[in-house]
Amino acid sequence: MSQRTAVITGGAGGLAQAIRRVLLDRGWKVHAPPREELDVRVPERIDAWFAAVGVVDLLVNNAGVTRDAPFLRLDEADWDEVIDTNLKGAFWCSRAAALGMIERRSGHIVQIGSFSALRPPAGQAAYASAKAGLIGLTQALAQEWGGGNLRVNCILPGFLETRMTSALSTAVVSATRNAHGLKRFNEPSDVGRFIVELHEQGNVSGQVFQLDSRMRRW
Repeated sequence: MSQRTAVITGGAGGLAQAIRRVLLDRGWKVHAPPREELDVRVPERIDAWFAAVGVVDLLVNNAGVTRDAPFLRLDEADWDEVIDTNLKGAFWCSRAAALGMIERRSGHIVQIGSFSALRPPAGQAAYASAKAGLIGLTQALAQEWGGGNLRVNCILPGFLETRMTSALSTAVVSATRNAHGLKRFNEPSDVGRFIVELHEQGNVSGQVFQLDSRMRRW
């Protein structure tokens, strides 16, 4: 079997690096470009970057930013950056990677979503909207591309103690932990292992997987 290739956007982040290490340990070839190398907000660069990489078996749309603020004080520029990075970036990268996947009739795209898409806290209108959009994008693409043997899934990793959440107060972190039935968080490596196992489940597509122990309505 030839070596499989994965691309993880937002490659400088803690979650991306954890996923990268898990995939490397399983024998994958992994590209995890930081924003300086692959800015998911710039479609011209995206097309050229994926063309240079060639075959992509697994795309993990992980690039994301937060710009939290009360809605009436949310700047349009901050709204645009969150939408352009978290949602529109996933659109551009999915399209670029899918061109080769469709031709080979094989490929898997994993969107990194958020529990905020389901139960957003106050002040996360932009982030929650972008992540909710990812769920819709996941299911639409899974339906559209399923006949060509392409799979698309969405993972809600849960609260992770990474650089993105490092600025939160101890009180907020503690309250978030207490909202979990098991009173604990995932490690970023847990997400990487789940992605690897999900990739091996060849008949699973169009699904949203919540990896923590918070309760939500179905």
